Amino acid sequence: MEEVKLHGTSYNLFTYRVIWALKLKGIPFEYIEEEHSDKGSLIMKYNPAFKRFPILFHGDKVISESMVIIEYIEDIWPQNPLLPIDPFDRAISRFWVKFAGDKGHCIGTMYYTSGEKQEKAIKETIEMLKIIEEQALDEENNFFGGEKIGIVDIAFGMIPHWLEIIEDVVGVKLLQPNLFPNLSNWVKNFKEEKVIKENLPNCDEMFVFLKNQREMILSSS
Repeated sequence: MEEVKLHGTSYNLFTYRVIWALKLKGIPFEYIEEEHSDKGSLIMKYNPAFKRFPILFHGDKVISESMVIIEYIEDIWPQNPLLPIDPFDRAISRFWVKFAGDKGHCIGTMYYTSGEKQEKAIKETIEMLKIIEEQALDEENNFFGGEKIGIVDIAFGMIPHWLEIIEDVVGVKLLQPNLFPNLSNWVKNFKEEKVIKENLPNCDEMFVFLKNQREMILSSS
């Protein structure tokens, strides 16, 4: 088997998405931690369009962008599938993956802005959570696709842990169990899954990192 190496940064959701996928599928890999501030030769050579990690090396093949990497992983290693077998169900999963990509940015915007921009991001985040609660989740299932974690759960990995810590950093509480019972139940199930539980950044360290990053961003804007 060709060697698999993943280059990423700590506390970064997109890096953890790929770690979860590799672990869930049982694929051996080497993880290489990169500096958050690194915009050097590796990024410019292999992901000049977006200038960010993670980057996956599979032998002499190089893939960037987390969900693209996960689709590649799914195609190369069919064991422990993250996508459903049925074509319609696969299409539905890809729809929600796209939704997560298109709408999830509001969580980040809430984190690195203030004032009116932050208020707008908070409203957009609440709207996103409502849509997920009402349209994407079934109260009878533990996860988006049923009883096991799949690609949609990984795509929405910004909600457990990341959103919760950003809420603490910003000083708001959006994900309330009485307003989002299905989503809150999913968060609980997701974080209790062994692979996820064993591969999450330390909450306290992440809080300090995000708080410092937010202060730096706001002070320079």
